[in-house]
Amino acid sequence: MIPNNNLNKILIIDFGSQFTQLIARRVRELGVYSEIISHKKLNLKLEKKQIKGIILSGGPLNVYQSKKVRFNKKLFSLNVPILGICFGHQIISKELGGRVKKAKHREFGLAKLKKLNPSKLISNFFNKKGSNNVWMSHADEVTKLPKGFKVVAKTETSKFSIIENPKKKLYGIQFHPEVTHTENGKTILRNFIFSICMIKKNWSSKNQKKMLIQEIKDNVGKSKVICALSGGVDSSVVAKLIHKAIGKQLICIFVNTGLLRKKEEHQVLNTFKKKFKINLVYVDAKTLFFNRLKKIFDPEKKRKIIGNLFIKIFEKHAKKIKNVKYLAQGTLYPDLIESKSVTGSQTSKIKSHHNVGGLPKKMKLKLVEPLRLLFKDEVRKLGLELKLSKEIVLRHPFPGPGLAIRMPGEITKEKVNILKEADDIFIKELKDHSLYNKIWQAYAALLPVKTVGVMGDNRTYEYMCLLRAITSEDGMTADTFYFKKEFMQIVSNKIINNIKGINRVVYDITSKPPSTIELE
Repeated sequence: MIPNNNLNKILIIDFGSQFTQLIARRVRELGVYSEIISHKKLNLKLEKKQIKGIILSGGPLNVYQSKKVRFNKKLFSLNVPILGICFGHQIISKELGGRVKKAKHREFGLAKLKKLNPSKLISNFFNKKGSNNVWMSHADEVTKLPKGFKVVAKTETSKFSIIENPKKKLYGIQFHPEVTHTENGKTILRNFIFSICMIKKNWSSKNQKKMLIQEIKDNVGKSKVICALSGGVDSSVVAKLIHKAIGKQLICIFVNTGLLRKKEEHQVLNTFKKKFKINLVYVDAKTLFFNRLKKIFDPEKKRKIIGNLFIKIFEKHAKKIKNVKYLAQGTLYPDLIESKSVTGSQTSKIKSHHNVGGLPKKMKLKLVEPLRLLFKDEVRKLGLELKLSKEIVLRHPFPGPGLAIRMPGEITKEKVNILKEADDIFIKELKDHSLYNKIWQAYAALLPVKTVGVMGDNRTYEYMCLLRAITSEDGMTADTFYFKKEFMQIVSNKIINNIKGINRVVYDITSKPPSTIELE
């Protein structure tokens, strides 16, 4: 989060969980300001009077790894409510004299939670039968409660799933209320924030916009900024936000990699150069990108090549403009937490992202990433606050490497052109059938597999097209969107009949996890 010492806040201490920022987001959704800090830097925040409550996140470690886990016991003397989630629950128990051991029965996924005793924390959380489905992700468990604690709820295999010491306002929960899989999970956080911490609402998209604009002004000063503009939601919001903050100091650079959606370059030029009157430099680099990606099959290499080439192009054009010190990017928080830990905690790396892993170690430009701690839906709200059109703001996410990661195997101009047409047909049909805004992200991909087909009396041997459409709240988890059979037949027929090079269409029904949203 952007530090702000003038607002009352909930402090979230990060122990490396993939969901730490999700906790912060839930707090903000409830209208309260929150900040995240690594457990390694905890002492920097303890003296702040504005801390009205503390949440300890989950994490990949266990409480026995004392050399890797730094826990400052001064937290317990601050006289502010503390809520421990998963690992945070376990570390509260351990530090206060309880016992934590490896669980006899690990819990990963949904579990049925049963209410045992009343508590402010669980008001309106359970159903009429006193049970609820919650999302578990742990291999250790609390086996003995610290002195002064009582059990509030349990599951079949975890007898201390919710514990509390109401006198000291200390609470521990083994499950994750911040994820959508936990039914009514936000109620736990709402109860903690308003009924226990007694904090008042103080946060909105308007506050966020003002703070981000001020942060940009403070960081950039009178220097010029070049913005990596793609025309997608993220870079569009970044461009408008920075333009609002520093005006003519912003120069947007749009690089046509040849890996964009159909006619996307025309849309970008019309919107930003003609409509918004933003200083825009157009770079046609299609040939350069295709040459560099020849005979490259590995997805990580593709991302690295694209990322490095992007930066070199920006540096080249930056030299033509005096007093440029910063490069702006539309990096979002899910990009960061799948690539590295934002706070320095031990978060597992899933894959590198174009805006993260592809950057060279010795950059000649400093980065400005104002959206780096936001989720996609927060970016959309910010875009509307900045008065961007709904057409731009509600557009489906598109990856930085573009169609390169929707095309496993070698990238060729022929395959890219085939894929552009297929994707365009799919998206147009979604809009024509009023399905586009019901879906988080949808796209066509071209698989490196050719199959035999029959068209009329002729044999064909062409590529297989994969369609994917998912629903999601933030991109961290995703479920398959199920179409009616008739719609799938329409799309399949249009793709095969109109595009030479595709003779088979398949639909991906895999959720995230176990798969990622993009293929590579």
